Amino acid sequence: MLSTLRDAWKIPELRGKIIFTLIMLFVYRLGTFIPVPFIDTAVLAEYINDGGMLSLFDIMSGGNFSNFTIFAMSITPYINSSIIMNLLTFAIPALERLAKEGEEGRKKITQYTRYLTIVLAIIQALGMTLSFQGVMTEKTWSTVAIVVLVITAGTAFLMWLGEQITENGIGNGISLIIFVSIISRLPHGIAALLEYVRVGTLNWFSLVLFLLFAIVVIVMVVAVQEGQRKIPVQYSKRVVGRKMYGGQSTHIPLKVNMAGVIPVIFASSITMFPATLANFFPNSNIANWIAGAFGWGTTFTTIMYVILIIAFTYFYTAITFNPIEVANNMKKQGGFIPGIRPGKPTVDYFNKSVTRLTLFGGVFLALIATIPIIVGNMMNVNLQFGGTSLLIVVGVAIESVKQLESQMMMRHYQGFLK
Repeated sequence: MLSTLRDAWKIPELRGKIIFTLIMLFVYRLGTFIPVPFIDTAVLAEYINDGGMLSLFDIMSGGNFSNFTIFAMSITPYINSSIIMNLLTFAIPALERLAKEGEEGRKKITQYTRYLTIVLAIIQALGMTLSFQGVMTEKTWSTVAIVVLVITAGTAFLMWLGEQITENGIGNGISLIIFVSIISRLPHGIAALLEYVRVGTLNWFSLVLFLLFAIVVIVMVVAVQEGQRKIPVQYSKRVVGRKMYGGQSTHIPLKVNMAGVIPVIFASSITMFPATLANFFPNSNIANWIAGAFGWGTTFTTIMYVILIIAFTYFYTAITFNPIEVANNMKKQGGFIPGIRPGKPTVDYFNKSVTRLTLFGGVFLALIATIPIIVGNMMNVNLQFGGTSLLIVVGVAIESVKQLESQMMMRHYQGFLK
């Protein structure tokens, strides 16, 4: 990775893109120090320290939520909007036709995603502000409107910032914003571990073992994120006029983890929703029972967490990979899998391969996501959401380096042709 960055820095055009990306991320970090008015962050911290979905939300926002800055909602509404549009693309024929129209169709879908992001941001900001009226220093409709407007504008600005990085910088802008948000919490996590050592909860030997274990987990995540099964494809020869086409052999790569980190985010949100909702009614007996029964880290919620991760892995893989469409495209181009007949046998072969890979990928995601819970309970330390954060950080880092390498390779080819 370091050698790739060093080589990229020597290319003027790529150096400009890297500098632009760093400047945009610096602007984002500057915004994390601008607080929203009429909010008592000390009271808000008490809600977040209780754990639950609010803690995950605070990690994804890079601490913006606990400090309630203008980026308190982070880029979450845009992520939700993108996921909803992806699902609607498979459900609504008009959107499916747009997706197949090429660049113009994708631009229209992107525009719809922006509009939906603003709508979701307003709804989420309003719900967040009304739910946390206890943290507001002034409780009037005007102050509520100001808070909603400010944090909605912050999300809209982050959406624009991410798109600028994607178009003019290196990597996916939205992913890099989340990446920086999580990395910015790393010093806080290190300080928390050292505090555990200071108070005697952990000793230095346990801390070293924990760090070695963390390195092993990172290696596992990288291996599985990069893992893929290559399905061999042979294209038959065909004569068009006086020229012969086809005859080459290639492969279709099926990733072990097609769903990425989305199943973990969905599963954690659903698992923690009851306990998080109960936090808003602290004096209710039913709410106290729900908080205890559905508390994060209990045996019941951990089992439910694992089941939901595997289920969402299958669900998201099913909507992102269509074996029938892949098989039909291969058939139109004269391609076939050696030993498998075109048509339904090819579809069945893809289904069988994807099902096995998805099972392994889902179990892997569940393992990585639950390791912090198990280790945290054994060591009596708070390591919630370490697996989710690790998956995001590793995935974004790998993808950004790949994009950098591909742009470097393209420029080498251009220099050779010139």
